[in-house]
Amino acid sequence: MRRVAKLSAACAATAALALTATACGSTSSDNTSPSSSGGGKGVKIGLAYDVGGRGDRSFNDSAARGADKAVKDFSGSIKELTAKTSDTEADREQRLQDLADAGYNPIVAVGFSYAPAVEKISAKYPKTNFGIVDSVVKGANVNSITFTEEQGSYLAGVAAALKTKKDHVGFIGGVDNPLILKFEAGYEQGVKATNPKVKVDVQYLSHGQDFSGFSSPDKGQQAAQGMLDKGADVIYTAAGSSGNGAIEAVHGAKGAWAIGVDSDQYNIPGLAQYKSSILTSMVKNVDVGVYDFIKSVKDGKPLTGNNVYSLAKDGVSLATSGGFIKDIQPKLDAAKKDIVDGKIKVKTTPGH
Repeated sequence: MRRVAKLSAACAATAALALTATACGSTSSDNTSPSSSGGGKGVKIGLAYDVGGRGDRSFNDSAARGADKAVKDFSGSIKELTAKTSDTEADREQRLQDLADAGYNPIVAVGFSYAPAVEKISAKYPKTNFGIVDSVVKGANVNSITFTEEQGSYLAGVAAALKTKKDHVGFIGGVDNPLILKFEAGYEQGVKATNPKVKVDVQYLSHGQDFSGFSSPDKGQQAAQGMLDKGADVIYTAAGSSGNGAIEAVHGAKGAWAIGVDSDQYNIPGLAQYKSSILTSMVKNVDVGVYDFIKSVKDGKPLTGNNVYSLAKDGVSLATSGGFIKDIQPKLDAAKKDIVDGKIKVKTTPGH
């Protein structure tokens, strides 16, 4: 999913993914972060970010935390590339190829949009280990890092249904693709299973191959304001940095709650002024998946195949920061247990 508050520059701010690193500074950010030990030794991690890049306060930042921890633990450096929402498939391929040519290994593609590029470029560089977040790509040297977003979103739906005072909640998605539909499906199912009377409004900010819905805080703010005006008082946004705008809108409505996504947004410094309105966040531990992959390469036993980070494995969870869901925690724990035990099967596509 995808993310960022204030996209400072076109290059560092948008990143549906890709663009050749050598294309030009106006369309691609290019940062190398050496560890304190430096010296060019240790792991050389290549990161190709999704829309928003490092600093999005959500999805990409979580991936960055995993890479940062790996650099701290194993020494070495990180090469980060970020691009525009307007990037083409060729741009995405070029970005991965640039990292491979420069000797970075492993290379982590942060986001589902990289799937075709990872499939193509990994085949050209069989000795380089590639990881991709949020998509499954086959390849002897590819590790697919995926999550059961629908399970975590189900719990977010339970929380929303228990906290709404108007029996009216909302869901805002960045782009209506299969990944984000999983968030919507789980959320709606959790809401309805808890209280069938609760109305769920749904809105997507962009469609198809238009990834701007992941990096438009203004669109997120407008969508949330529209839902608030219609009576919703709990809004869950799975839309990268666009969610920052939604959280801001919710904060301006007395008694309303926002549910964050990917990172524990209550604890994000850039959102501190709104944290009293952040009920919880559906945390997706991208950092754990990225770290596990980097460690496996460093240890000489690279992970491959599809490694799924589920609710049972704490791959997804609800944040408890702020203490706002403490009163409903027993019910959330019961729902989690039923999912883990298989008593509740969470849908991956919406029912409508």
